[in-house]
Amino acid sequence: MTKRIKLRTLLIGGIMTLLFVVLLGRVYFVQVVNADLWYERAKNSWAAFQKIPAVRGTITDRNGNVLAMDVAGYTVAVNPEIINKLGIADQVVYRLHTLLGKKESELREAVTKKNEEGEYYRHRELGREGKKLDKEMQEKIVAFREELQKATDEKDVGIYLIEEQKRYYPKQDMASHLLGYVNKEGEAVTGMELSLNEELAGTDGKLVYERDGRQVQLSNGEVEYVPAKDGKDVTLTIDTEIQYYVEKAIKEAYDKYKPKSITAIAADPNTMEILGMANYPDYNPNEYWTMKPGSDYNYAVRALLEPGSTFKMVTLAAAVEEGVFNPDEIYKSGSRYIGGWTLNDHKRGGWGPITFLEGLKRSSNVAFIELGYNKMSTETLMKYITAFGFGAKTGLEVGGESTGMVKYRYESEKATLTYGQGTVQVTPIQQVAAIAAIANGGKLMQPHLIKEIEDPVTGKKEVVQPKVVRQVISEKTAGKVGEYLEQVVSDQEIGTGKNAYIEGYRVAGKTGTAQKVTSSNKSGYADDKYIVSFIGYAPVEDPRIVVYVVADEPEDSSLGGGTVAAPVFKDIVEQSLRYMRVTPSNAIKAETDGRKDRVLTAPELTGLKVSEAKSELKANAMTYEVVGSGTTVLQQVPKPGTAMASFQRIYLITEERSKLPVPNVRGLSLRDALEVCSLLEMRCITEGEGFVKSQMVAKQQGERVFKLVLEPPGEAIVKPEPAEPDGAAARQTEQTGGEADTAGETSPPSG
Repeated sequence: MTKRIKLRTLLIGGIMTLLFVVLLGRVYFVQVVNADLWYERAKNSWAAFQKIPAVRGTITDRNGNVLAMDVAGYTVAVNPEIINKLGIADQVVYRLHTLLGKKESELREAVTKKNEEGEYYRHRELGREGKKLDKEMQEKIVAFREELQKATDEKDVGIYLIEEQKRYYPKQDMASHLLGYVNKEGEAVTGMELSLNEELAGTDGKLVYERDGRQVQLSNGEVEYVPAKDGKDVTLTIDTEIQYYVEKAIKEAYDKYKPKSITAIAADPNTMEILGMANYPDYNPNEYWTMKPGSDYNYAVRALLEPGSTFKMVTLAAAVEEGVFNPDEIYKSGSRYIGGWTLNDHKRGGWGPITFLEGLKRSSNVAFIELGYNKMSTETLMKYITAFGFGAKTGLEVGGESTGMVKYRYESEKATLTYGQGTVQVTPIQQVAAIAAIANGGKLMQPHLIKEIEDPVTGKKEVVQPKVVRQVISEKTAGKVGEYLEQVVSDQEIGTGKNAYIEGYRVAGKTGTAQKVTSSNKSGYADDKYIVSFIGYAPVEDPRIVVYVVADEPEDSSLGGGTVAAPVFKDIVEQSLRYMRVTPSNAIKAETDGRKDRVLTAPELTGLKVSEAKSELKANAMTYEVVGSGTTVLQQVPKPGTAMASFQRIYLITEERSKLPVPNVRGLSLRDALEVCSLLEMRCITEGEGFVKSQMVAKQQGERVFKLVLEPPGEAIVKPEPAEPDGAAARQTEQTGGEADTAGETSPPSG
């Protein structure tokens, strides 16, 4: 018995000893062998992590006007536990539904949400409708929360606002297709926002620190801090003033002719900087979730279209370069039978025997069949088509650009290729690059939207330089083609582009009216569906702007490119040339009210005594106004060397900004008026476009602002009145400018 007890004691003791040894081994293994591993895990348990979001880069136009920026955004969250404890669930659901537009059923689900144990949650966000709200909505929700606080006599009523960043587009729907948008999750979705996301996004930083059991930071704990690296700022080539002209013109045409869509692109032909690009219908990127399906589709770079007669400019350029275009040579218009198909002019039967120059003016298909099919081989024509950039992406920085396609399978398609129909698919941006090559002396330039990218931390700038892709035609050929295309516009009797004529400026251009492809017709083309367009540039002798306008399926199928698109081109180009201060081609403007307005150049006056500056201006019969009571000209508006009409006024700034009175700016262009506002350090509010018609100093929310009403060039500018009471005296002159609109063409579609 005693022996059995001893054995049992030894067994138990042995087991306990073994367990103790195992325990000691485990402790040794944890604390010595795997000490680093477990230390790191322990650190993680008492470490707190905080993300430091990077600020997304700002997007501006070429003049520094902000197009996209990061601002404060607010996300709404609710505490179901507190809301139900206070018995205010119904009030919260109803009011947030009214403010946010979120469904009541979804709000009630969030406000009454319970976990698996049947307990109310303490934090619930409200989805897309409650994310990244603007300041105005934040203030409304704060006001509602304060109402609940007063009603319940509780500080915490279960409604919270989390401040973060959101993307904001201050110009609303301006350039929306070009800019794209960033969604509420912070993801770049389309446009420049997406294609430049790597540059714009930046890199988030972080803060990691140690805390105790009460979540309080340890004073002697380790801290890891990695600062956020903000995104780079991007300056685009577009000019918001020209962008405004583009958007206004296509919107008016859309309302008038009701096409499926309308697109316009404006560019500098010498650099291929895009000055304006727009499609309609458009959308507001600040409220991207409200847009109709497809409204964010950028037709300017993605749409594949049969160009129709605007493509004839390529055939014309090739024919001139190859020496086969004789403007005075006679051919018989009407139709040609090729490859089993009869190919007609847009006027069945044609105009009889006419010259090739008249065929160009009338947009005769047969003229271009003769030039591009009979006088040149198709292989030769294709060489030029490829050289002009068709069938390849242009390299524009915005994403989603289409490649296009130009080919032929049958003999008839070799002929239709010459006037832009058949198996020809091109994008609007390819068309713009091609016409620019004719305008600038034969150089195909790579179009671009980025002017520069700046790192806000280092200040380093990456400036995008113009890039010549290749010389397509000789400078001499380009000049001749421009002169021929000018006659399409200037001939007010038979020119299909006559509605693009601008008094005082030489304009070159080409209309386009292409039947749309369909499977319901034996010919493969619809009888009542057209793509109508106009492409051109001005001034011919020194091109400053090229513009392409294309409308898809106007409601009235009898209207061609000369009726629908040419007037849009005219509106955009006329306003843009005046805005850019481009001197009229004939150096003398059209007679208005029985007199001629001289075109002058602003002299260098800065640094002169006021008396000296006045003498020089009087000697040149130039209108001026002295702003301030100083004796020396400190600044002048416009700047020296600027081309200006005789009715425009030069402002002589003689005092520091803080002391300046408000001058009379009537008759001044928008850019000069804004420069005056900048000198005065006043916020300027404008209405309309063109030149200043009237002005007023007012107060808005306690701030002194300068309100200007502008009217388009071409309308009479009234004799200026004296400046506002607090302004300097102004010398008065009669001011007129512009010309009557050319009568619209109402003939059937013409190439």
